[in-house]
Amino acid sequence: MTTTTLAVLVPLLPFLGAVAGLLLGRTAPGFVRPLAVLPPLASLVLAVLVAMDQAGGRAIDAHTELTPTGSVPIELSLHIDGFAALVAVLVGVVATCVQIYSTGYLRDDPRYPSYAALVSLFTSAMLLVVYSGDLMVLLVGWEIMGICSYFLVGHYWETPEARAASIKAFLVTKLGDVPFLIGLFALATDAGSFQITTVLGTVASGGLHHPTLVALLLLAGVAGKSALFPLHTWLPDAMAGPTPVSALIHAATMVAAGIYFVARLLPVFQASLAAMVVLAVMAGVTMVGSGLAALAQDDIKRVLAYSTIGQLGYMAGALAVGDRGAAVFHLLAHGAFKALLFLAAGVIIHASGTNSLAVMSRMKDLRARVPDAYWTMTVALLALAAIPPFSGFFSKEAVLGAAEHVATGHTEQAPGAAGWIVLVTGLITAVLTAAYATRLWLLAFRGHGAEAPDHGRQPVTMTAVLWVLAVPSLVFGLAIGPLPDWFDGRDLTPVLTTSVLGTGLALVGVIVTYGAWRHTTALAARRPMGAVAAHPGADAGQVEAEAIAAHEPAFGDVAYAPDPADPGRLLLGPLHRHAAVGFHLDAVYTVLFVRPVQAGASLVRFLDREVVDTYVRGAGALPRWLGTAVRRAQTGNVQTYVSALLAGTVVLVVAALLVATGA
Repeated sequence: MTTTTLAVLVPLLPFLGAVAGLLLGRTAPGFVRPLAVLPPLASLVLAVLVAMDQAGGRAIDAHTELTPTGSVPIELSLHIDGFAALVAVLVGVVATCVQIYSTGYLRDDPRYPSYAALVSLFTSAMLLVVYSGDLMVLLVGWEIMGICSYFLVGHYWETPEARAASIKAFLVTKLGDVPFLIGLFALATDAGSFQITTVLGTVASGGLHHPTLVALLLLAGVAGKSALFPLHTWLPDAMAGPTPVSALIHAATMVAAGIYFVARLLPVFQASLAAMVVLAVMAGVTMVGSGLAALAQDDIKRVLAYSTIGQLGYMAGALAVGDRGAAVFHLLAHGAFKALLFLAAGVIIHASGTNSLAVMSRMKDLRARVPDAYWTMTVALLALAAIPPFSGFFSKEAVLGAAEHVATGHTEQAPGAAGWIVLVTGLITAVLTAAYATRLWLLAFRGHGAEAPDHGRQPVTMTAVLWVLAVPSLVFGLAIGPLPDWFDGRDLTPVLTTSVLGTGLALVGVIVTYGAWRHTTALAARRPMGAVAAHPGADAGQVEAEAIAAHEPAFGDVAYAPDPADPGRLLLGPLHRHAAVGFHLDAVYTVLFVRPVQAGASLVRFLDREVVDTYVRGAGALPRWLGTAVRRAQTGNVQTYVSALLAGTVVLVVAALLVATGA
């Protein structure tokens, strides 16, 4: 079997698994779980074989025209370089782990068949984006992911939070997709083709007529899909979906698609210096803003959501300084430890019965209840905080090193201003990342108060994948040697200056947060929170749905009480209340966009009901009134008819005489 055939099967197998799962979900439920796990697993094996064949060498290209269009052709094509080969392996690993984890996490969920099918379709769409060599085919996968995210985020549709989050995610990403589509058409018009290789050749020869406009249009779609400022607000709310879905979206699909798209078409953006500076500003604001917001969140999944936004900012920053190798390196490392963080958080939520860190901090010995989640999440948080020798250190330092090279003028692949913006904000974010990672660990695992509930050991399907993902989180940095062969030969070795600064600042963040926690813990008057709700016999998905809906049924008002031992309050001070609500961006968007649209809709509804409908109703009422008047005149009395006839004749004669006299 040729490599091209194997590559075609990589996105095709999860798609077929999704179709089969939907068809057999009700008639043969015993096949649902095998159909959920085996296709992505087989796809992963094939992706590994494709990656081994590609081996960082010459890109694998194949194409066939779908149908004549009469203008710019649309072709079913593959373009698999080193980046695509490795990202496909990441998608396969995370998707397989998520499907295995979900078999235990949602084992009693009646909607599991549709959920598993949507996850498989989600995986297939991302793999299509990764392998596609045609922008229109890539767009198909891009849009399918948006549809799948709508249904998966709204999986717990009984809760208003899930319904609102799914609609918000869909609308915000679609807001970016409109200019994105226009940008694709403009790009294809200049290149005369949707094929990526042809587009890049056109850019290299200077054939792009409006590079800044095209790049900015494309960046709008990337900002929506990859949750970059200012279209990032949908991602924290998307935590209303099941935790495995969060892991899939944050680690390997959806948000990774935008970063991967820019990496693949980076020369298009480098053709415009203004676009590179705009991307750097977007990355800088995204990094710092999300770091501050994460430090103020109480929901453990929202902390991780803002963490994802910050790490996407690092990837966008690497692209803004023209180093797609560093961006994809961090994408790969982040995919492993972020999937681990979310899946471990799912175990913790099941054990504690809540998403609230304030409640967890009032539980004693929670770490003893979930030892697998405790140790693996510790590894993932160290990787997130970029503490050496964990994988996040090497990938984050690759980003900071690339920014330093551009800022100091060692390379000229991007404007110097972009390099300074990414370098300064990246170092600030290193402190914030270490701070909120330390805070999450302390509040979740070092709590005091009532005994944590004991639900026994978690299902093996949930704990085994944690250790599988812990391996790359721990050792993926060792791949820094052979990776340049896959990444255009770009050197990814950490730079001494940024390594010392970045690690030092990360350690400062850890130490300061730990000191603040010790201080607030000593001052806080600990009160037992009372009986912690237990959920014997309930599956993790049900527990999470209840926790998302409201903490109040299980914990009462204490779930909403601020934790006096929260170091985030001490570190942020008066900024805390603003950071906790994402610096009021949702309120700003409500004033600037939502309310004007609603006002316009109300005006249209008023005009439709009071003007258009009034005219329609009047057009029907007038003949009805005339008919009523005529019907009343038909009395059946002949004398009345003769009298009316004579009266009319007299009136006509008088009128005729008056007219004749006047003439």
